[in-house]
Amino acid sequence: MGYQLPPVGWLRAFEAAARHNSFAAAAGELNMTSAAISHQIRSLEKRLGFGLFERLPRGVRLTDMGAAYVPAVRRAFEDLSIATMGIFGSLGDKTLRIRVPISYATLVLVPILPEFRAAYPGIELQLCTTVWGDGLNQESADVDIRYGDGYWVDLPGQSGSFEKIADERSIVVCCPEYLKRLGDDVSLARICSGDIVEIMGCEGMWEDLMKQNGLEIVQHPTGVKSDTSLVALEYAMTGQGAVLVLDAFAKPYLDSGRLVQPVSASLPGEQAHYLLKRPDSQHAPEVLLFSEWMLNRMRS
Repeated sequence: MGYQLPPVGWLRAFEAAARHNSFAAAAGELNMTSAAISHQIRSLEKRLGFGLFERLPRGVRLTDMGAAYVPAVRRAFEDLSIATMGIFGSLGDKTLRIRVPISYATLVLVPILPEFRAAYPGIELQLCTTVWGDGLNQESADVDIRYGDGYWVDLPGQSGSFEKIADERSIVVCCPEYLKRLGDDVSLARICSGDIVEIMGCEGMWEDLMKQNGLEIVQHPTGVKSDTSLVALEYAMTGQGAVLVLDAFAKPYLDSGRLVQPVSASLPGEQAHYLLKRPDSQHAPEVLLFSEWMLNRMRS
């Protein structure tokens, strides 16, 4: 059975023009003339029997039918790009620049990166760690792993450029020695009234945990504040208190026995880590390949 498909060249012209909202920009990307792009899109519209663009005095705009069609076309090209690069390798070595918070890099990403490198040795990785994320610009990175609520003021109208990696929750952990000092009364109330290690930017999470579990809000000792989860976890290992931290960050410490989880209470995350792709490189094969691998790996 033959596929009911228009010529691939027409579809490429359509996808590029839709992405740029411009025939001229699409022509520049595909090394064609604007007239050739216009001709291919008109041929596609005639073949489909629907208009895909509104021609405006300056640029073009997708019609409702065009907006409905473009995600499927784009995904088809992305799947082809991923499959081609995954099976046959890239055309020459590629460099992928990843910006990532230092705690996520150290505790989550770095331990699994050897799997990606083994699968795709032709992609060189450059990691740049941060504490507080800011705008993703053309000079910074191709991929940005960022913690937040999914609303990025520096990516207006670019909802397709980022995706939540996974839902997250926070748990309470402390070192075995600190747990022993708590005695027999190992309860969430007892832990909350003792020394704690707070993470900057996550103030109020202990109170939220107490409210969720029906506890009276208590004023806990000041303890220590850290600007990263990594440092907070390391400090908790000294036996100076408990820390409320993302379970993915705590996992390496729990697996090794360096820290323990004294209570089962957990706090669902209102925020999460997202994978953001720089708009002008989001369709690059290496970006697509890493994004799909990362999302599948973390969700499995």
